[in-house]
Amino acid sequence: MNVYDWLQNLPIDNSDDACRIVELIFKNGSRKDFFRNNTLQYFSKGELVTVEGVSGFDVGEVSLSGELVRMQMKKKGVNEYTAEFKKILRKSTEKDIELFKQNKAKEQNILMRSREIANSLKLQMKLSEIEIQADGKKATFFYTADDRVDFREMIRLFATEFKLKVEMRQIGIRQEAGKVGGIGSCGRELCCSTWLTDFKSVNTTAARYQNLSINQTKLSGQCGRLKCCLNYELDTYLDALQGFPNDAETLEIQRGKAVLVKKDIFKNLMWYTLSDSSKQYPLTIHRVREILSLNRKGERPEKLEAVELVGKVKEIEPSFVDVVGQISLSSLEKIEKKHKSKNKPKKFSDQGKQYPSPVNGNPNKSKQFNIQGKPPVQVNNPGKKN
Repeated sequence: MNVYDWLQNLPIDNSDDACRIVELIFKNGSRKDFFRNNTLQYFSKGELVTVEGVSGFDVGEVSLSGELVRMQMKKKGVNEYTAEFKKILRKSTEKDIELFKQNKAKEQNILMRSREIANSLKLQMKLSEIEIQADGKKATFFYTADDRVDFREMIRLFATEFKLKVEMRQIGIRQEAGKVGGIGSCGRELCCSTWLTDFKSVNTTAARYQNLSINQTKLSGQCGRLKCCLNYELDTYLDALQGFPNDAETLEIQRGKAVLVKKDIFKNLMWYTLSDSSKQYPLTIHRVREILSLNRKGERPEKLEAVELVGKVKEIEPSFVDVVGQISLSSLEKIEKKHKSKNKPKKFSDQGKQYPSPVNGNPNKSKQFNIQGKPPVQVNNPGKKN
């Protein structure tokens, strides 16, 4: 939802030809719209401005201004000169901002009460979010539903109880997940909550092209639909698959038919299996084309000639250069092992070890005793008489 204006510091020759359209963002990124700036005042990114609303005014945040707005309008198919834009009235005053915050604080309570009314009427719909205009005269209710819903009675009850002009707007399940927000399986915030605005259809064919297992729990996002990120790398896989033969689902050899199991795009291998065996044979693209050309001539090779896969390659640890006082993990492991071996207690035996014992209370005169309490054995000196 955020766009960096890399043209803001470039000088403009003709100030009369400058873009007078400003892009505003509402409800913390849930809605964007274009407004015309008829004044000569410049609005920078992040400023709060007061704009025309439904029988009143609204407050929005400037998300983009300048020449880059024209590129955004061209991307969305909006004509700068023929389209009708609401006007920017002024820069938001303190009174406008205070009224805006007061009405925004009511949204959660009104949403809870509106859900109770919808449940009492037994309508098959789900209210996901509410957006109240800054002046408090209009409220937009966003809902999801599988079938068509007759909510005329509900609108009448909403207008009577909340004293607001009510607008109902249906959204998709992916848009609802973007409004609720959350953390995806990748560990980052959901794409639909941060930057993704155009939701393209995703099917299981994208997963098959990428050799992913068709597991509904792993391929589904928080919205219950297939993850939008399945389309991100699909073009790269389709470009890589152009080098693989298309009519290579089965190969004929003398032993029988070999059926294609999977394609390894990164290694340019095609894995086949025979009907009478569960073993899988990896073949290069060149070998597959050779067998196909032989099959077209009515010939069958003797065997598939599986590629001998290289064994486990010993991982070579890259040399670590300490340039800013950092220490590699391997160095830390060596230091830790050395520290453990140094502090490890030594094993020893007390048998035969002699300790001094005081004699007649005098600690300086002592006899030597071994660990069993017996006096040590005297060794005769051949130079002296016993």
